[in-house]
Amino acid sequence: MLDLQEMRKEIDVIDDQIVKLFEKRMSIAEDVAKFKIETQKPVFDRTREQEKLETLGQKTHSAFNCCGVQELYQHIMSISRKRQYQLLQESAPPETGEFRVVETLPKDKVSVVFQGVEGAYSHAAMHAFFGENIQSYHVDTWKDAMEEIKKGNAFYAVLPIENSTAGIVQDNYDLLNEYNHVIAGEQIIRCRHVLMGVPGATLEDIQSVYSHPQALMQCREFLDSHETWHCREFSNTAAAAKKVAKDGDKTQAAIASPYAAEYFGLVPLATGIYSNPGNSTRFIIVTKEKIYCKDAKKISVSYELPHESGSLYNSLSHFIYNGLNMTKIESRPIAERNWEYRFFVDFEGNLSDSAVQNALRGLKAEAQNLRVHGNY
Repeated sequence: MLDLQEMRKEIDVIDDQIVKLFEKRMSIAEDVAKFKIETQKPVFDRTREQEKLETLGQKTHSAFNCCGVQELYQHIMSISRKRQYQLLQESAPPETGEFRVVETLPKDKVSVVFQGVEGAYSHAAMHAFFGENIQSYHVDTWKDAMEEIKKGNAFYAVLPIENSTAGIVQDNYDLLNEYNHVIAGEQIIRCRHVLMGVPGATLEDIQSVYSHPQALMQCREFLDSHETWHCREFSNTAAAAKKVAKDGDKTQAAIASPYAAEYFGLVPLATGIYSNPGNSTRFIIVTKEKIYCKDAKKISVSYELPHESGSLYNSLSHFIYNGLNMTKIESRPIAERNWEYRFFVDFEGNLSDSAVQNALRGLKAEAQNLRVHGNY
């Protein structure tokens, strides 16, 4: 009969040998890195690694072991590259690409553009981030806002990027890729939806409720309790409030922010009508200036990956091995390339940190079309 304890002892002996050989391999990999630094050769040689994996697979005696050995050595070579990137980073001068560090973001009397109308949540986010001493104006679409800073008409644009209930704003992820702008800051605003009407109106007068589809969804339980009301979708919450104020009709109400009620002279008819009291929207502050604050703590990047086994893991492992905390990952389809995706990653760090520079160096070498979208 087989003895489990004896078999485990044999495995322990083999594992000790593997650890010693691994450390010996890593020591040689460091010598390889020094050679590549001196000769300015790239760390990542995709063709060489693929040939090596095929050779190793052929030395096994079953299809299962072939797959296992190739997966094992993919990880070993990935770890080796990361050590080589570290040595390369130690020997290279610090660099942050096109970005330059500033003490603080310029905010006083700057020109800021936002999408929608006054009273919208983006309007509130803008004033929460910049204060009142700015020159601001609005445009119809998020793309219009990006065009305004591209043309130099505004220094900053304020765009929603995600909602805690509804998820990401997909169009704005795509605009980040389309334009060569950067994220310089962020502002989170609680979505405190209010049902509002014209002065003198009561809940009994209401027949139609106007708002953005997401706001209607977020207040569904409240709206369902008033079965006679007709819900009408509108382009945004503040525009709905503006319509109700302009029409002056007691049978109309809007769901929008308290800022919109105050701005358009409407009165709250019901508060606390949202299903999720923690519902919030995160806005990004975008500029075409490649700047970041010296105390910035979050970095947003995007990149594309080849259709290869382990490519996503290998890309994310650059954050793991450099001790960086990844806070978010999203994917978006790449236009005109069916079933291929661009990954957007947020992680903690500053572009001046050596660990961040090391991770970005590895990503740049192994991923495709790496973009740093901002440090804020």
